[in-house]
Amino acid sequence: MSAPVVGRFAPSPTGPLHFGSLIAAVGSYCLARKHKGLWLLRMEDLDTPRVVPGAADDILRTLDAFGLHWDGEIVWQSQRIDAYQSALEKLQEGGRLFACGCSRKEVIASAPHPGEEGPVYAGTCRRGLRPGRKPRSLRLHVPEERICFTDGVYGAVQQVLSRSVGDFVLRRADGLFAYQLAVVVDDSASGVTQVVRGADLLSSTPRQIYLHACLGTASPTYYHLPLAVDSQGEKISKRHGPISVGHESLDCGLLQEVLRFLGQSVPKELALAPAREVLRWAECCFDQQRIPANLDGLYVKVEKFV
Repeated sequence: MSAPVVGRFAPSPTGPLHFGSLIAAVGSYCLARKHKGLWLLRMEDLDTPRVVPGAADDILRTLDAFGLHWDGEIVWQSQRIDAYQSALEKLQEGGRLFACGCSRKEVIASAPHPGEEGPVYAGTCRRGLRPGRKPRSLRLHVPEERICFTDGVYGAVQQVLSRSVGDFVLRRADGLFAYQLAVVVDDSASGVTQVVRGADLLSSTPRQIYLHACLGTASPTYYHLPLAVDSQGEKISKRHGPISVGHESLDCGLLQEVLRFLGQSVPKELALAPAREVLRWAECCFDQQRIPANLDGLYVKVEKFV
């Protein structure tokens, strides 16, 4: 028998859910439930300066309004500092980390070429800090090898970390643990086997796969969903406004719009059905093969929903 599927949704409580984040929630929920799996919820509140008071409660109310009910206790990253520190120490003991004294401005100035997510770190501090420099961050050595994986939507993906991002930060200059470390530690601790999220995080996946290998933990399978973009091609985000929930017909319309965005053909007889009934249909009939593989994003008019 195959191992049970364990999916998760991991929003950041920096504001209410928007249409784009609802896509990730519904997609991850349906792909987990389709396989009779668990769906966990994690609040990624590690970057405390960006956390908005009340946003987490608003997210929970929105998920409940759509019938997106999670299994087990909510994981709060802000309560898992010891776990991240322990992982960092393990990497340090293995000789995989080094202190970096470079500011962002210096990293940009010394970058050999732009990478997929900005300047590629040039390895300035790999062999030790220059005289008079103080450590600002901790970086992970990356290899000159190709990281390959198969995404459930986009197929074969490969990346050479040293050319795409360089040695990357695991503890920031402000003392906070980096997203890449926290997400790997949390997914492993929760037994997550399936990660479903937006395509804007596709280029982060090779770093996380490499980190899993460094920590001796198993990588989950990955599905990256197309991004919802506005008429200007900009990713739908919190600045476009939160989704409006609370009215049954509106909730149903939103859910069906999300499912259509993900390539699913909702039966006509469910056109006026409550959102939770539509969700029950999606739990059984969601077809991952119909998810559009479009890295440029798909236009959606969200003004009617905000």
